[in-house]
Amino acid sequence: VQLQASGGGSVQAGESLRLSCATSRSISIFTYMGWYRQAPGNQRDLVASISRDGNIYYTDSVKGRFTISRNSAKRTVYLQMDSLRPEDTAVYYCNARRAGMTDWGQGTQVTVSS
Repeated sequence: VQLQASGGGSVQAGESLRLSCATSRSISIFTYMGWYRQAPGNQRDLVASISRDGNIYYTDSVKGRFTISRNSAKRTVYLQMDSLRPEDTAVYYCNARRAGMTDWGQGTQVTVSS
């Protein structure tokens, strides 16, 4: 399975970005899809995820600012990021889990300046 992430960029604090993760397979095969991020010197942490059943998780620091969604017809999962902060700066990775397997997309850089 291929995951293609896009949508990163450089913005000012308070602005928005939307990340997209397009898959080569129907997203219905995945138990979970989500977004992780990794800042320099830090571990890769889960930001948001959405289950096959539609259950959604957000890490506390992004609640109320980020929204994860999906479009089955487009085989794509999105991460809408509003009110961005400098501490959101990181490489963001798309992740998908199915039947004991985990797939990763390439990272997309998000840089937020104050």
